[in-house]
Amino acid sequence: MIIAIASGKGGTGKTTIATNLAMCLQKPVRLLDCDVEEPNCHIFLNPDLDGGERATLPVPVIDEGLCNNCGECGRICQFNAIVSLKTKPLVFPALCHGCGGCMRVCPTGAISEEGREIGTVETGTSGHIEFVQGRLDVGQAQSPPLIRAVKRHIAEEGVTIIDCPPGTSCPVIAALKGCDYAVLVTESTPFGLHDLKLAVATVRLLHLDFGVVINRATPHDVMVREYCKKERIPVLLEIPDDRRVAEAYSRGKLIVEAVPELRESFERLCCAIISRIQHRDAAPIPCAGTTPGVS
Repeated sequence: MIIAIASGKGGTGKTTIATNLAMCLQKPVRLLDCDVEEPNCHIFLNPDLDGGERATLPVPVIDEGLCNNCGECGRICQFNAIVSLKTKPLVFPALCHGCGGCMRVCPTGAISEEGREIGTVETGTSGHIEFVQGRLDVGQAQSPPLIRAVKRHIAEEGVTIIDCPPGTSCPVIAALKGCDYAVLVTESTPFGLHDLKLAVATVRLLHLDFGVVINRATPHDVMVREYCKKERIPVLLEIPDDRRVAEAYSRGKLIVEAVPELRESFERLCCAIISRIQHRDAAPIPCAGTTPGVS
């Protein structure tokens, strides 16, 4: 069971939901921090991390002795990472997406691949949570290959939670693909609603079942609730605009530990998500709490 925590914009509380949800789920649970440009789940979980494994992206290497300057490699590349100007093809590794198309169309077998390091995948544990995070190297422009490397650690059994990058661009698509359910985290502001609509369009394009969590919710802010009601989107949880929550976050503390009365809300969130996708599993996965459904 793979649950993605996503948001249309940064700063809505996506990591807060991911870490507290993982803490409230019964084991086994694995949390993947796929926000590889700025991973921060470790701040709240304090896991014991290993030294990490370097992740690479395959980029083309040209054998001049075999190349006949036909130009097929340049014509197939949609990212202009390899260009043939009737001379030896020029390779721009920073533009390469590692698709391997140039190597496949080369009629003389002049193209091979070598790995270009793009980042690090670190693993560790925090209590009952198995933790994996990616950390993109400074100066690297492409995060989806590293996100895919992190996702290779998705658990075969139990629950995997993916903390997605913010927004709706390519890194988010890479993180969302293959997930069973998406939790869209938003805030009840005009900016929050605007970017929530973009996120909703994204998960619908991917045909993912999803629900919404409203962070920093207040009784008089109804714009997000009205939108969700109109679009028939379930509101799974509303986290109140509480100073104690903000103080806990600023100190790197989990909400369910700093504000104990909110633990039950997160336990209900666990059950609400699991009850929506449990029919896809052959065996039920136990959840904390006793009341499935939306809050």
